[in-house]
Amino acid sequence: MERALLVAERGRGKVSPNPLVGCVLVKNGTIIAEGWHDHLGGLHAEQMAIHDAEEKGNSPNGATAYVTLEPCNHFGRTPPCTEALMWAGVNEVVVAHADPNPTVRGNGCSVLNQAGIPTRTGLMESEAREQMRAFLHWCEHRRPLVTVKLALDANGSVDDRAAESQRFTSMGCLEKVHELRRDCDAVLVGVETVNRDDPLLTVRMVPTSRQPLRVVLDPNGRVNPQATLLKDAEGVMLVQSDFTNLTSLLNQLGDQNIQRVLVEGGPSTVHRFLDEHLVDELFLVHSEAVHRQPVPSNLDHSVLSKAGLRLADETVWGEERVEHFVRGR
Repeated sequence: MERALLVAERGRGKVSPNPLVGCVLVKNGTIIAEGWHDHLGGLHAEQMAIHDAEEKGNSPNGATAYVTLEPCNHFGRTPPCTEALMWAGVNEVVVAHADPNPTVRGNGCSVLNQAGIPTRTGLMESEAREQMRAFLHWCEHRRPLVTVKLALDANGSVDDRAAESQRFTSMGCLEKVHELRRDCDAVLVGVETVNRDDPLLTVRMVPTSRQPLRVVLDPNGRVNPQATLLKDAEGVMLVQSDFTNLTSLLNQLGDQNIQRVLVEGGPSTVHRFLDEHLVDELFLVHSEAVHRQPVPSNLDHSVLSKAGLRLADETVWGEERVEHFVRGR
């Protein structure tokens, strides 16, 4: 199952709104094939693993399938994986996490059991839950997981009004930010960020097969019409209502199959999400730069704690120290 979770990662950034899924076929104690969900419309992990076995000259008949998510039992972009497993003649299916998607109804294991194929569920379930957390959050709440990224100078400032807008973190850190964008379905900022920074908000530094929806909160219609991101308006959502209800906005994004949104706005936008307890995780990037005319973030551990977040771990992105906060459980 550990190997199935590892190969599932090969689909990261390419399969949303479907979850990451990996499958490993084992026979006589040896891995004979593996597969993963690689792209929308492509083979599901179980189907790819069966195909992989056949290409290698290994019969899947009598094998045990280790799958990170309960096999689907409905017709979508591909036929049901339960049928593929039955056709292949596997003799057991071991599942990490049950499928909570109401459109699937989670009856894959029961169908396999009725066909005489025993199933076991729960092996490395917590690891699978972490890997699929955006998908599982969307299934439960029908709105996206909210991730915030905010960079601070040595004194907690987010910008230097004494200079033209510019990045003050390392290239290594920027690459990590682009990896984060790739893993999200939407990137959200406020109009001040657009007018001050003129950002693209796209994924450019890491390979990707898609770009996130770019959402701009502009309740008073102040966005610069010459903003670079507006040149590709098809991938931009301008939110221009007089009073933007964030919960309603997240519900609307959820209806569009947006499962994870990255908030990269300034302090006012970030604090709005925090004040409404809508932030699920937050990456606080600490730079050693010092701003001459600082713009305070007004963000500290106390504020994050009141918003329901706790420090989960610390890491390094390039030259910057990063604190990772998650919603307390």
